[in-house]
Amino acid sequence: MVAALPAATISFLVSTAPAYADLKLCNRMSYVVEVAIGIDDKAATATRGWFRIDPAACRVVAQGTLTADRILLHARALGVYGSSPVPQSGNDTLCIAPDNFVIAAARQCRGGQTPAPFTQVNPTKTDDGHLVAYLAEGSEYDDEQARLAGIQRLLVIAGYDAAPIDGVDGPKTQGALAAFLKTRGLAAEVVQSPKFFATMIDAVQSPSTTGLTWCNDTPHKIMAAVGTDDGKTVISRGWYRIDPGKCLHPDVSGQPKQIFSFAEAVDGENRALKFRERPLNWGGTTQLCTRESKFEVNDQNDCGNRGLNPTGFTAVDMSSGGKTLRFAMP
Repeated sequence: MVAALPAATISFLVSTAPAYADLKLCNRMSYVVEVAIGIDDKAATATRGWFRIDPAACRVVAQGTLTADRILLHARALGVYGSSPVPQSGNDTLCIAPDNFVIAAARQCRGGQTPAPFTQVNPTKTDDGHLVAYLAEGSEYDDEQARLAGIQRLLVIAGYDAAPIDGVDGPKTQGALAAFLKTRGLAAEVVQSPKFFATMIDAVQSPSTTGLTWCNDTPHKIMAAVGTDDGKTVISRGWYRIDPGKCLHPDVSGQPKQIFSFAEAVDGENRALKFRERPLNWGGTTQLCTRESKFEVNDQNDCGNRGLNPTGFTAVDMSSGGKTLRFAMP
């Protein structure tokens, strides 16, 4: 869990603007997210993060009386989901840092800080006198649906068939969940535990005997893409972020006849890294289409003329039912 940052860290913000009570953020998305908040005042703009919030959970991100002109928000999904699916449509660009941070002057980024889009939020007052704002996605889940959709999404990433991810319970989801629990030696009661999402994420980030697993044994962040061939259509999809020392299962649905993989190490700004003057990547000779941002491509012809990048993927031998690819320094 990302530790809550002390409210005292924003005590330098003082103005005659309206005072807010405790500020709570609630996650009605099917993703575990990390959130940074911005406190905008006439004299200064500060940011702090990260606050981790599970689906259907709420978290206090500012305690006590908080004086500010505007409250701003930036959210990102955990790396296990690949390229962050959380839309950022805000017009404010403020500074963030990779790990827990407090930035007092957040409009001028310094070493180790990067600019990110923040969106203004207008919290509503609850019956207990506090303020709450909701993180939501297009599906407009309620709490129960968001939690189930979050479980379905992680089951699919872990290699279990719980699709579609819709927040609707049924035999297919229950079967996938039961198989997950049995494989990990977990009791059914653990599903109701407040730590269940952490348990699932640990499982997703561990090698598996089924499906494809990527493991990052380098000190760098790695972005990976997967290709699948079902005999009719070849689909390439990316990017999946794999942090150093972590593993990840790309969400491969159905029963593809062939699976392909490509991965490359990147720096903090997602620029490809080189090692001894050569790109630090792991691929092969099968040319599939990619692009720099999040993508899913089902036509692998003439990539370059379509504004896509022809990228060399390697074929993965899945004959044993599972394969772990470990990315290490040369």
